[in-house]
Order: sequence, then structure tokens, then C-alpha cells
Amino acid sequence: MAERTTFDVSIVARRRLVGAGLAMAVGMASVLWAPAPAEALFEGGLFSPSGNYLAGRLAGRNRDNATAAEFYSRALRSDPNNPVILERTFLLELSSGRLGAAEKLAHRVIRQDNRNRLARVVLGLKEFKEKRFGKAREHWQAGAHGSIGLLTGSLLTAWSHAGEGDTAKALEALEQLSGTEAFGIYRIFHGALIADLGEDQAKAKELYEKAYATAGSSLRVVQAYGNYLQRNGEQEKAREIYNTYTTASSQHPLIDEVLKQFENDQQPAPLVPDAQKGAAEALFGLASALAEESGVDFAIIFSQMTLDLKPEFPIAVTLLADIYEDAKLYTEAVEIYKRVPKDSPLHMNSEIRTALNLNDLDRLEEAKETLNRLIEAEPERYQPLFTMANILRGHSLFVDASGYYSKALDRLPEVTARHWTVFYFRGICYERAKDWHKAEADFLRALKLRPDQPLVLNYLGYSWVEKRHNLTEAIRMIRKAVELRPNDGYIVDSLGWAHFQLKEFDLAVTQLERAVELRPEDPVINEHLGDAYWQVGRETEAKFQWSHARDFKPEPEVLERIMLKLEHGLLDDKAETQTDQPDKS
Repeated sequence: MAERTTFDVSIVARRRLVGAGLAMAVGMASVLWAPAPAEALFEGGLFSPSGNYLAGRLAGRNRDNATAAEFYSRALRSDPNNPVILERTFLLELSSGRLGAAEKLAHRVIRQDNRNRLARVVLGLKEFKEKRFGKAREHWQAGAHGSIGLLTGSLLTAWSHAGEGDTAKALEALEQLSGTEAFGIYRIFHGALIADLGEDQAKAKELYEKAYATAGSSLRVVQAYGNYLQRNGEQEKAREIYNTYTTASSQHPLIDEVLKQFENDQQPAPLVPDAQKGAAEALFGLASALAEESGVDFAIIFSQMTLDLKPEFPIAVTLLADIYEDAKLYTEAVEIYKRVPKDSPLHMNSEIRTALNLNDLDRLEEAKETLNRLIEAEPERYQPLFTMANILRGHSLFVDASGYYSKALDRLPEVTARHWTVFYFRGICYERAKDWHKAEADFLRALKLRPDQPLVLNYLGYSWVEKRHNLTEAIRMIRKAVELRPNDGYIVDSLGWAHFQLKEFDLAVTQLERAVELRPEDPVINEHLGDAYWQVGRETEAKFQWSHARDFKPEPEVLERIMLKLEHGLLDDKAETQTDQPDKS
């Protein structure tokens, strides 16, 4: 499998939305299962009640939620009063985004468990969408037990009052969260949005300022506060907070899009124009926090409920796809990314992520086709070219990759410090393609942009040691890299190998033993330690270490070298030159 790569511009909000440490306050149980092949579900025609149940569990372990929901639904028809099957079917319908089916099941769930939180949330949302706000609140009150129930119920209750135009009651509902410190940002942020919607400008301004002071690094808080300022004549202050975010967190296409409005003198629409979109914002924040705290299954459920309330919500779409990516469900992620509209500022990133997911699925040609379309459609953007280069480099197509890195650099209007990665990765490609002169120049350029970047210090220092060139400076650079990243096994290996090349074998053993502790599965690092053991007379341990290296499935040329050592030891009592260093990129 090729390495997974990204580019150096933070595109998706991912998880840093409106709060930190939610998991400590939520305490929600997750339905996590280990992955298993879904293809087995359709072998053998499992249509008996027990067969459907087992097939559903098998699909559930792989988080193939749509397939699992189908099998559980069949099992439920055979055993309609089974509470375990009923609840699992309900959860799987939610996870699959089939809210209509989940709503029907929710009525049955609460007949068996009157206080079931998710069932109450789903039924409340059904009433909310039909503007029966009082009925919605009854459901949410019944499910408002435990931390997650209190948080979800309070936020949605507040938005139901906002839907009735009662800003005061909405803000009062949020006060139920005041007793839990971790919920403070939710209370303040949604209070600001509600006051803004209710045209209580003094309260909105007060709460937006508090939210920004509390969570100024949150993309959504920055967007909402800046949007409020723009609509209320404070253009320069809005521009200042956008630029502060960009400086601290790197560029983001949603912020870039807003900054273009300044150039065109456009007045933005409110970020939350009605109560239903406000409720979607609340669920989105919860989904983001759950994803951050590894509540994968419930993060998916809250994302699906968000998109049911607000289908045209690109940032929520990308969050859902991102959750699937983290769960290594790349096929599902690809399908979700298709829902990002072409006119969205997030479309380019969705296509890039699609290509990366296709690459992870070993569908290289489809990944390349996706990126080639994007390269043509975005002639001024360097990111698609950079991503193509990263994917090709991951497949050891170093000459082709270096060409794409060069094309990416040609599209940059200005080279800045954050573009050090382009030179670094292109340098790796040149080095692997045996063009050291160009490689060295790129590594030096990367260091000029980021003087203490440990990856570059390590790679260049290691290469110089291998070539017996600039040894004093090489050792200094590698030691600096180890100082900056003391728990990086690849970098510690570089220091150990540098000592080995300088015939400082005792020091080499010390560092290489540490490197193997940090990266016990890497064949080349194990080989290095075996070489060092041999040189200090520990020949039995050397062969043991080379055996480890052999068993970790090294590349063919590395395996050939290791086999020679196992048979003959180090030829001429010295290690052969090892041009294929561990992948330290």
C-alpha cells in the first residue's frame, strides 16, 4: 500500500469546532466492532432469522452500515420484539442516513425503553422539522439524562424556542448547561447565534466576543463572529480576525472565500438564517467533538442527523467523509465526498481526498484520473499537482513525481516557509532517482525555508553520512533532529548509523537499540542493529537481529542483502553501503 499523503494547507475543519474535552463530559458508550470482510455476507444465502442476525453482526463489525441494517431488518421481521435486534437496527438505519426508517423504529424503541436518548432525539427532530416545537421539546426532555443527553437536549430545546421566535426562552434553555464547565463554549456560541437570529444585537455582540475569546482557534466560531461583524459594519475588525486565523492555522478555503467578499464589496448572508439550520449547527458541533474523541459510530450518527436537517452543508459532508476515512472505510468516504457541490469552496479538497482514498483502495489509475481532471479545472492551484506527486512518490515513481513537484512550484505565486515540503519531497525523489546534485539543492532550499525542520535535517544529514561528506555538519544536523524528535525511531536510527559509519560502534549500538525500541517492525533498522552487534563481537545477537529484519518482509534488494549476512556475516568485516535507508519522509 502506498503511503498516505496530504498537502500543507489545512482544508477541512475536521474536529476543532466549538469545544474541547467533550468526551470527559459526555461519557457516551460506543458500538465499536472490529473490521471483517463484508463480501462474506452474501455467500451461502443466509436468510434464516439467525443467519440474518449473524450476517448483520458481520457487516456491523466492518461498519458496512447499510448492509448490516438490511440484515438486521430481516432479523427483526422474524423476531419483532427482540430489544437487542430492534435497537441495533435503529442505530444502523441512523448510521446509514435513512432517517425515515429510523423514525419509524424510534417509536418502537421508546415503547421498550422510554428514556432512550437517541430515539428521543430522532422523534424530537421529526416534530421540529414539522414545526411542532412543543412536541419536540417533550421528546428531548425525556431523553435529557446523562451528560450527552443534557447537552443535546438543551441545545435543541433552545433552537426550538428560537423557531417560535422566543429568544429569551431560548437563551434561558441554554442556561441548563451553565453547571458544566466543558459545555460553556456551547452555551456561549449558540447563545450568540440565537441572539443574532432574534436580532438582539447587543446580546449577540457580547456573546460572540466571549465565544471568540474562549475558542478563537475554532473555524466555526471565527466564521460566525466574522460574519456578524461584516453584517454590522465592522469590516476591518472582521478582516482582522480572519487574517489572525489564517496566520495561526494556515489557509482555509472557507476563510479564503469570505476574504474575497471584501474585494467584491459583497454583503454576506447570515451564517445561521433560521432555527432549523441552527439545530443542524448544534448537531454538527456534537458530531465534530465526538469524532475528535474517537466516538466514531456516534459521530457518524450525529453527522447523518445534521445532514437530514441541512442537506446542503458541505463542511458537514466533509466531516462525515473524514470520519469514514479515519475508520479506513475509504469506499464510503469516496461516495460521501461526491455530495460536495462543485461550486463549494471545499470542492477541490473533496476531490483531493477522493483521490487519496482511491489510492488507499489500490485504485491508482482512478486516483490519477481524478487529479488530472482537477489539475485541468484548477489551472492556478498547486495542491492537485502536489497531491499527484505525493501519490506517485508513494508508489516509488520518483522521476514522474519530481516532475509534478516542479509543476506545483511553477504554480506558486510566491514561495513561502510553508512550502518547504515541496522541496523536501522533490529532493527525496531526486535522491531515489540517483540525481544527488538536484536532491542536495532541494534539501538545502527546504532548510533555508525551515532551518530547524527535523525531517530535512535528518534526511540530508543521513545522506551526507552515507556519502562520507560534510561529516561534522551531518552529525550536528542529525543530533539536532533527534533533539527535536527524540521518539522518532527513523531519526534515532540515522544517528546510530552515523556513528556506525564513523566506526564508533559502541555508540552505534546504543542509538540503534533505542531506534529498534521505537520502530521494532522496520526491517532496515533491525538490519542496522545487527550490523552494529556484529562489529562489537556480538555475532549471535547480530544474526538474531538480521533474522528479525528478514521476517519483517523487506524490499527484495534488502532481503537479498540480509540473506547474505545471515549466511556469511558482514563481508570484509564491514557493512555494505546501504542506499535504501528507512523511509524517513
